[in-house]
Amino acid sequence: MRVEDAGINASAPTRQLWLDGWIVRLSAGKARRARCINAVACGERPVADKLAECEALYRQAGLPVFVRVTPFTQPATLDDELAARGWVRLDDTRVMVRTSLEALPQPAVPPGVVEEEVDGATYAAVVGALRGTPPPDVHAHAQRLATSPVPYRGFVWRRLDAPAGDVVACGQVAREGALAGLYDVFTAPAQRGRGFAQALCARLLERAREDGASVGYLQVDAANAPALSAYRRLGFQDAYGYHYRSPEAGAH
Repeated sequence: MRVEDAGINASAPTRQLWLDGWIVRLSAGKARRARCINAVACGERPVADKLAECEALYRQAGLPVFVRVTPFTQPATLDDELAARGWVRLDDTRVMVRTSLEALPQPAVPPGVVEEEVDGATYAAVVGALRGTPPPDVHAHAQRLATSPVPYRGFVWRRLDAPAGDVVACGQVAREGALAGLYDVFTAPAQRGRGFAQALCARLLERAREDGASVGYLQVDAANAPALSAYRRLGFQDAYGYHYRSPEAGAH
């Protein structure tokens, strides 16, 4: 449960409100975790009433409605209630944990590659360019990083032999106390399968350990078999899963 708390804190947007036990997030941008409902307590009002109020809030914000469903969601029957209403299940995600940051692999930056620590705005632009993210979503990402209650450190690996310093891989680490979360780890498509992401993650965790962290966590698409395999080789183990529900089929 502590890892779940850290993940919620690390993804906190500027626009959110507390609605009878639910954290309602209304941030624009690509990251669904920053624009969804986290039902963390039962509250006192009927679920139907709260859903109706939330749907109105999201309409006003011009955003689709998503409820994030975890093993800790309250009431525990919420997922079944949403399914009965016809809400579609989306984005099965795995939360993985490395229970100790001791004995981490010690990979060096690969030959011909330079490592650069960058600020949040630069990081959002770099990873946004790799993903083909629309400019408004890049801006929203940068804003969320700038205002996050949990500080992020972002690192970019670039090829030295490329005229524009082509990006090989990038990743961020957010530390809250003893917990270090890996976020937005991305490898350029042409560079995949060469171990860059795994090596970069090990270096991010080592920096977090030097800053006082002792446990690592991350969130990964449950269908992304190569990423799951790489993270397991790094010593991460499955902790729990979560998914989203939306009344709009095809919402994104």
